[in-house]
Amino acid sequence: MSATLGQHRRTKTISVTSGKGGVGKTTIVSNLAFALARQGQRVLILDGDLGMSNVDIMFGLKAEANIHQVITGEIEVSQAITPLGHGIDLISGGSGIVELNRLNSFERRTMMESLAALDGLYDYMLIDTAPGISDNVLYLNSAAQEISIVINPDPASLTDSYALIKVLNQEYKQSHFSIICNQVRDEVDGLALYNRFNEVVSRFLFVGLDYWGAISQDPLFRKSTQNQRLILKHDPTSESSRQLLNISMKLERSLVRKNEKAGLQFFWDQVVGVA
Repeated sequence: MSATLGQHRRTKTISVTSGKGGVGKTTIVSNLAFALARQGQRVLILDGDLGMSNVDIMFGLKAEANIHQVITGEIEVSQAITPLGHGIDLISGGSGIVELNRLNSFERRTMMESLAALDGLYDYMLIDTAPGISDNVLYLNSAAQEISIVINPDPASLTDSYALIKVLNQEYKQSHFSIICNQVRDEVDGLALYNRFNEVVSRFLFVGLDYWGAISQDPLFRKSTQNQRLILKHDPTSESSRQLLNISMKLERSLVRKNEKAGLQFFWDQVVGVA
């Protein structure tokens, strides 16, 4: 990617997060990246589940470098990029690296400053965060241009996602979130789940929630996830593939409206509190 081309566009940043694990974040991030890349977009995935990274598996690859090596100064951020094919690159969060769960503020800032150097080389950076409300999760979410929360019908998913929104709102002043409903019976069920969640959130918090759509737990999607394959690549005519494409279009439209906050430099500025 030439520097000249990079100067003409800003990288849009989206975190995909959740209150609890097992809701399908990684599967959704990987398929959304594929959908965007299929439209000619350059996509960088940051596997923000630091120390427990697994995005590379969805693409049938093994990342040899990771963000921990960047933070420690062992390699430059450009050397941590793993090409996944299809116009998608990955920066792995590393696997089995305990130290990544205990980053101090200086190490987090080092990580963000390194990422900011990539601004303009990609159209989108999708961040697959860890679940929960750890410091790393809150840090990555608060810096992103768009925070998308994945929920499913499990009551624990709803209560933990509410807690995540509450902390991001009260401690990090985030007031807008998008919602993806996963593992639902159908789109009607997904909308009903969103409405129930939105009603509770709106009752107690002064935030806005956008509905990006639902993904049905159809047999093909379940099989694709179990086999660690991209359903948009292997079963593009399936119901869940159509739903993922619709969500990717919602994502693109949402970020067009927020273009004034685009760019990894904004991502970096948010972290240091100067934006």
